[in-house]
Order: sequence, then C-alpha cells, then structure tokens
Amino acid sequence: MALNNRIVAVLGPTNTGKTHYAIERMLGHRTGIMGLPLRLLAREVYDKIVALRGPSVVALVTGEERIVPPRAKYWVCTVEAMPEGMGCDFLAVDEIQLCADPERGHVFTDRLLRARGLHETLFLGAETMRKAIAALVPTADFMHRERFSELSYSGQKKISRMPERSAIVSFSVDNVYGIAELLRRQKGGAAVVMGALSPRTRNAQVEMYQNGDVDYLVATDAIGMGLNLDVNHVAFSATSKFDGNRMRPLLPTELAQIAGRAGRHMNNGSFGVTGEAAPLHDELVEAITENRFAPLTKLYWRNAKLQFGSTKALISALEQHTSNEWLTRVRESCDLAALKTLVQDAEVAARASDGASVALLWDVCRIPDFRSISNRQHAELLGVIYNYLHEKGQIPQDWLAQSINSLDNTKGDIDALSKRLAYIRTWTYVAQRKDWAQDHELWREATRAVEDRLSDALHIALTQRFVDRRTSILMRRLKQKESLVADVNKDGEVTVEEQFVGRLEGFQFRQDASASPDEAKTLRSASLQALAPEFHLRADRMYNAPDTEIDFTEQGGLMWGSSAVGKLIPGSNALKPHVQAFVDVEAGPEVAEKVTRRLQHFIDRKIATLFEPLINMQRDESLTGMARGFAFQMIEGLGVLDRADVGEDVKSLDQEARSALRKHGIRFGQFTIFMPLLLKPAPTRLRLLLWSLASGLQEFPEAPPPGLVTVPTDETKPAGYHLKSGYRAAGERALRVDMAERLADMLRTQDTRGGFEATADMLSITGMTLEQFANLMQGLGYRAEKAERVKVKAPAAEPVASGPASDAEVSGDGMPEAVETAPDDAPTAEIPAAEPEAPTSEGEDATKEAAPVEMEVFYTFAWGAKRVERAADGPRKGQKPRGKPKQERAPKGKGAKPGGTSGKAERFQARPPKRDKPIDPDNPFAAALMGFNKK
Repeated sequence: MALNNRIVAVLGPTNTGKTHYAIERMLGHRTGIMGLPLRLLAREVYDKIVALRGPSVVALVTGEERIVPPRAKYWVCTVEAMPEGMGCDFLAVDEIQLCADPERGHVFTDRLLRARGLHETLFLGAETMRKAIAALVPTADFMHRERFSELSYSGQKKISRMPERSAIVSFSVDNVYGIAELLRRQKGGAAVVMGALSPRTRNAQVEMYQNGDVDYLVATDAIGMGLNLDVNHVAFSATSKFDGNRMRPLLPTELAQIAGRAGRHMNNGSFGVTGEAAPLHDELVEAITENRFAPLTKLYWRNAKLQFGSTKALISALEQHTSNEWLTRVRESCDLAALKTLVQDAEVAARASDGASVALLWDVCRIPDFRSISNRQHAELLGVIYNYLHEKGQIPQDWLAQSINSLDNTKGDIDALSKRLAYIRTWTYVAQRKDWAQDHELWREATRAVEDRLSDALHIALTQRFVDRRTSILMRRLKQKESLVADVNKDGEVTVEEQFVGRLEGFQFRQDASASPDEAKTLRSASLQALAPEFHLRADRMYNAPDTEIDFTEQGGLMWGSSAVGKLIPGSNALKPHVQAFVDVEAGPEVAEKVTRRLQHFIDRKIATLFEPLINMQRDESLTGMARGFAFQMIEGLGVLDRADVGEDVKSLDQEARSALRKHGIRFGQFTIFMPLLLKPAPTRLRLLLWSLASGLQEFPEAPPPGLVTVPTDETKPAGYHLKSGYRAAGERALRVDMAERLADMLRTQDTRGGFEATADMLSITGMTLEQFANLMQGLGYRAEKAERVKVKAPAAEPVASGPASDAEVSGDGMPEAVETAPDDAPTAEIPAAEPEAPTSEGEDATKEAAPVEMEVFYTFAWGAKRVERAADGPRKGQKPRGKPKQERAPKGKGAKPGGTSGKAERFQARPPKRDKPIDPDNPFAAALMGFNKK
C-alpha cells in the first residue's frame, strides 16, 4: 500500500528496469501522471499501458498529440506537457538527470521542485542526481537499481564488420543517412531513428528492426532516452555534437546513457567506436562500464512565478536569478527569444497592453520551433498567430486550412518529406489548443491525418533508400537456416522468397544489375542456394525435350527455346564438332554433364540427318582406290568442291569410279562438283557453320537467304564462303551452283569462239538483267562486247491468256530452278520488218514526218581469248582476213536482215581429222562432241 506523500528517487544506470518499475507503481494507484523526456518514449509507454488497461482509461498528452478519453485515469505526457494541479495519486518524472540539460533543463528542474503526487512521487534517473535531489528535496528517499546485464567495451570496428543487432550512433542527419546508405550496400539495410521523426515513422522503423527485417539501427542520441530495443552492440561514429551553439565533446554521462542501450534485460551488451571516431581512453571506458561519474553540481532553472502585468514585467520575471547554490539560470531559451523579438513589433506591443494579452502572447511564444529556422522567421509566424488570436479570438479557418493543405503532399524525397513533417508539427501543436481554433477537434484530426500520411511516406522513403528488403530477407532466411523458396516464371524472372533477384537464362543465373558490388556476393549466394533444385529440374526437362525445341545459331550457339545453353567447338573433323555447355559452376557437375550430353546428341543427329548422303558415302566400304580418295575430299568439302581445285583428280577417275560416286548423288559439273541434296537451305546453313568452325573463324558469316538464284558477292567474306554457301562467285554477283551448271549446259550449244548473244532462257534461269548477265559472263571467263542497233518493234499481237513467263519451276525445298519471269531488258524475238503500206492518197507520205529511230543495246559473248581489234576498212596490217569481210557478214540477233547468212561462224581446219575415241559423258562438251559425230 502506497505511503502518503512518499517521494522516492529511483537511480541507477540504463537497463535497470526503472521505467518498468514506475509503470507498475502507477497502475497500483487509482490515478497517475508520468512525464517522459521524448514524445517517442511517451508513445511507447502509452502503448504499454493501453495494452494492460485498455484505451478508455489512458491519456496521451504531448505538444503535438492529445488523446484524452472521458474517463482517463492514467496520463502519459512529455515533461513539458504535464498538466499542473490535477491532484493525481501518483506522479513520476523519467530521466530526471536532464535537469542539467542547457536547453530543457529548467523544465525538469521545475518538476523536481514543484510536481508531486498526492500519495507517491518517483524521480527516475542517473546516480549523478543523488546529491542534487538530496539537497533540493530533503524528504526524498533513494532507491538504487543495478544493471541487469554487463556492459563491455569492444574497441574500434569497421562498419563492414559490425556485428548483427547493432546500433550505430551519429549526431547529424547527414551522417545518419550516410551510414545507413553504407549499411544498405554492405548488410542489406538499416532502420533509422531520430528525435525529429514522428512517433508513427519512428515506430515503423523500430518495428522493422525489431522483427528482424534489418539487423542494424542508425540513430541519433534519441535512443539514449529509454527506448527499449533489442540492441547487442552500440557503436559511436562520433564523440562530439553540435548543441545548438557550438560543437562540443559528449560528456561521459551522455556516452554512458547511449552506450547503456546495449544489452536487453539479462543479455549482456557491448559498446565501441567506428568510422572516424577515435578509440575511447581507458579511464572513460572504466567509468562507463562501472557507472562511476562525477555528481551533478548545477541544475538549470527558470523562475516559474511569472508576472503578466506587462511584457517588460514578464521578461524580467523570466530573467530572474536565483540564490540557490544548486541552481543556475537557464540561458536564453527559444520562447524567451521569440518574446523579445515580438515585443519590438509595434502592433504586437500595442496589443499586449493588459495581463490577459500578455499571458496570451506568452502562450503563443511557447510554440516550439519545430522547423528549426531562424529566430526572426519563427517570430514572424508567431506574430501572425498572436494578432489573429488577439483580434478575433481564434485563428481564421481559411488561413489555417491553407497552411495545412499546403503541407498535405506525400511526394518528394526524404528531405522534402522531413521538412513538411516538421512544419505540420507546428500546426499539430496549435490544433491541440481547443480555444485557438473553431471546431478544434476537426483541426486536430486534420493535422493528425496529414502528419500520419507524411509519416508513412517518410517511412517508405527511408525504407526504399536505406533498406534492400530483398537482401535483408534473404540474409535473414540464410541466418535462420531455412530453406529458401525460389520461383522462375515463364519469362525467366527469378524470385526468392517473393523478392526479384535476377533472371535464369538456360542454366546461367543473371543476377539483378541493381545490386551493388558489396551486396552482390551475398545475393548470388542466397539465390543459387535456392536455385539448386531448379537447375536439376531444368536439366531433366531439357534432357527429355524433343530435338525440335533445340536449335543452333549461325554463330555456333546452341539454343533451348530462347535460352542460350551452349556453343559448338571444333572436334576431330568438320562433321564431328564438340559441345561446350553454358552451365553455372554452382549448378554442379551432374547438371553440366547432362546438358552437355543432350546437346551432343542433338548436333550429332542434326548432322546425320542433314548430311545423310555424305555419311552414307563415308560408310560405303565398296568405294575403293581413287573413288574412295575422291569421296574423302567430298566429305572434307562438306559436299561442295570447286572443279578447278580437283581437276586432276577428276581426270584420274575411271568410268566405274565415277559411276560409284554418282550413286551417292555426286554431280560432276563444269564449274562445281556437288551433291544437289546438300544445296537445300537447311544443309547449307549447317555446312557454312561447320566450315566456319573448322576454319577457326572468329566471326561466322551468315548463310544467304533461301530461295535466291543469285546474291551479291561480298569481298569482305572469307575465301571459300560463296562456294560453301552453294554459290559460284562471278563478277558482282554469285550464281547458285546448280543454276551455273544449267547455264553451262546452254553455253555448250553456242558458238563460244565466234560469239553469241544471250537467250531468254539464259536470262530467265539467272534472273538477271542484260547488264548483270554480261557482268556474270565476264566473271565466268567470257568477254562481252557491247554495241547498239536499231530496235525493230514487233507488231501488236492479239491478247492471250496470261501464264508463267517461263516454264521454270520451284523445287520442293523452296529453291526456284529459275526466275519465273524474264527481265524487262531481255532480248525480244527477231521479227522481220514489215513492208510499208502504199500511201492512200498522193502526197500523203510527204506530209508525214519521219518517225524517230529507237536504238537498243546488245552484247556479244565469246570465250575469253584476247580481243582482236579490226579497222573499219579491213584487217590489220599483216593479218589475214578471216571469213567474209565485216560489212558483208549478216548481222546477228534481232537486227538480222531477212535472207542474211546464219549467225554461226564457219570453221576451217588444216589438220587431218583425229581418230575417234570414246566420249567422256562427264566432259562439259560431251553433247557438242556427240553432235559432231552424228554429222
């Protein structure tokens, strides 16, 4: 049972349960008030008591927050907001050693001297207050409480080596943010706790730390004021701070207050330094660990008996000195500075002419400078508020709404949100005064709603900037030795524990590039651990997949669907390439071996299918001697050889050997020896790849588009490219080898020595214009003479049914045997000129103008012997005339006159005829020779 008027000072270091003891004592009384140093701590204690007794009997009163139920019995307040004269049974003031604080000390000293409970009063704080309390409150009893756990010094550590469940303390916002950013990169993130944060933001950040989302906390000295956190280690990144006037070193008691946050209840804690902070000297470490500090000898004080007769009397009362040796007048505080500034304003001074007006002015001056702006700017706002209150009795709703709404914006970075949050606290404070605004409950809720929205936005911004939730979640799961759940969607995106970590391309994990180098190693380790089962599942799925799901690229890559899973590397010969699989080392040798084996099976079957004629010829044991040797050359050439390269070997083949080779589909052409089945698009694409691989090319050339008879020649391509692509280079274009052989067959029927013109069939199968055909013929070794002649027009013909321009067909493999239509400039048929009709009337022809003469270009082709130039009037000197004179010869081609001589040149031979011998059917001129024999 509580004793009447009992005053007890409960003193001791941190982690002694003093606050918990005070809560228990207060709940043992019918009513009580508890004053706490921070709004954050007040909210924490309020939540604890609400959990024990319910919200209907607990009130929370701070400068910016007021929750007062009608039947409130227990009041939790900041020290400045403690109501006076309530007559509660119990009263407690926490952190009473703040009586020595230069800024707020006078408030705590006033509570020490004047605040009492009817039955019990507790002052909670450090042991350094014992002598001061004993002198100022002689009737007080003392209770010393020992720390539950031990506190030790661990020296200096780098932030990268900071142990888990650590709090790193700094004393400036910039340093707090910088350390939090570093911890995000190296450890997955950190929670941020500062006194300037709203309780809602601070609680959200602490919750993130307490539930293990992050293992590190970066804070100001706000954590030294009773915040109960699961901190094992406290590290000081600095040992000095700016106190509002100057940079000063932290007092030993201040260091001890913060360091004492390490260790919770019975768990031991440690403290040390990090960053640029110098190691603590031994005497200071011993004082902190043993809680031995010099007692306080002076407490800050300000006169509480104020005079409101005039502003001058009020200022004089606030500046009054004391004769008590334990007390010293507080330095000029923000409220007194604002008062002195406002009384210099003529309008304010005129209004503050009576006691009520002066008291109102003092109430306005006590609005805290949450914005931390200059004293003059703060005073200007207070002057506007005072003038409204003095003139109208209330702040105009329009002006108040405009001021609040301008801050209701959750967009922006951390600095912008923090600034708005600080500004709204001013209006939250104003809204708590029920006599300052009409319908103050509405404004209280409005300002609270804006503050909550800004608080939530600030928490999100802090989390997004200083916490990599992905890394922190993965690290926590790894630490707890839980199996991680990985998922790969259809797009290859990999999530581990629902956090995006990268992409799985085949059997290679491509980590998210947004991960910093510091966190990449941890992220990859966690991801691959979770992906291990997925690698095995994929390997099994690929091994059982049909060949249609696998393909090769023209650069030698091997694809499974859209994923690159390997590449081809040179083997023992061109038809036996090896496979190099793309598999992460972490996937294991079993996965790599299975993927390699499956890819090798694919390429072996692909070669066996597309090069079946070559494989069959290679296995044919009936081929012997020269035939087998030539077959080996065809295999090395992948089914295509230039006849010029193997001409001697072809001559040495007898008819039996040639017949055996023809059975395997080999065609002996005039220009090329090839297998027509291997000219199809699929074998051509694979042949070009295997040839590039065997030739050791760095960049593999691509195969021409399928179905083209000619393609432009490209001098940048490696030697042999056109032949392996199934084309024969001739001039500016390359002609497909089978079309080149068809052209050769046509050329055998022409007078290649005397000269001939291109026929429509020649142009049709090549798909060229006359100019392009002339260039092609020159590339094949012919010479082309260009000339002009009068073009003879054919008479208009009756329309006929449309049909194909030629009888060329498209082969079943998509390669046209010839172009479907002849080019526009192909030679037209030779048609005799019509006789002119007799004039219908005399003199009619004389009146008609002569029709313009239309000329046409034509080419005469002959085998590539040296060109012989003749003069217009006859042969050169010393040269015998050959045949008829040029002017006597009949013109060739379309311009031939009726009754002229044949376009073929006559041949004369002085040698006796040779003896007949068997004609080689593979001879390019076999057909012509047989024709001569028949003649």
